[in-house]
Amino acid sequence: MTKATSPTAVPGCRAELNRLSDDEILVRFRALPRDSHERAMACEILVERYERLVRSCVRQYRGSPEPVEDLMQVGYVGLLKAINNFDPAFGSGLSAYAAPCISGEIKRHFRDKRWQVHVRRSAQELLLELRKATEELTHSLGRAPDDAELTERLGCSVDDLLEARQADMVFTAYSLDAPLSDRDDPAQLSDVLGDEDADMEHTIDMEAVSTHWDELPEREQRILVMRFYGNLTQAEIGARLGISQMHVSRLLARALGHLRSRLLDSPDVLVTS
Repeated sequence: MTKATSPTAVPGCRAELNRLSDDEILVRFRALPRDSHERAMACEILVERYERLVRSCVRQYRGSPEPVEDLMQVGYVGLLKAINNFDPAFGSGLSAYAAPCISGEIKRHFRDKRWQVHVRRSAQELLLELRKATEELTHSLGRAPDDAELTERLGCSVDDLLEARQADMVFTAYSLDAPLSDRDDPAQLSDVLGDEDADMEHTIDMEAVSTHWDELPEREQRILVMRFYGNLTQAEIGARLGISQMHVSRLLARALGHLRSRLLDSPDVLVTS
């Protein structure tokens, strides 16, 4: 009979793993089955050793509204991906490989999950670089940097800088029920937002009609004016123009059909008579 193995004799206990270097742990980690207890323990030790690296990557986002602990969790996801993908036989060490993985995971978190309004990816990424550059220049200059210094550091234009700052404004959405002050009965944000102006919509519609107004024959222009501004019936219009009510109806329908086709971008041919 085969002698049963004592649990204490199983290799890979935590004390043994702690004595190994990072690369030695990674070699053993890659050789173990994914569901093994020793592999999980090796991963846990590496995560503990690289906590400071994750915190360092998170530090540059301290000015964002996202809680630090939430960003730490996102950073750990990037670290775990690095641990699973890094081959110690290549590269210059786990730290050099993991840092961009962690930062990349945090950037993806901001880009895909935190923006309340769609913002171009380039503006999102520039905003993150802007925060870091602002902090670094403030420390080195002893004051807040101006736009010229920031654009020089970031290698971008003033317009790009402005777009990044505007992107920062849409990072967090405000509730329409948010109070505007801390008084007992404060007004809400929705109270100061304007409604859609029906007159403005009407003005825009009339401007669109006027663009194609001269395409209509003069008689059809007169019919439309008498019908919609003079409030005349088709019979009254026919009496003024000396034509039948049926003819007025046909001309009216044709003129309206022509304008409708132009406004809806569906070409139509206007036949004059």
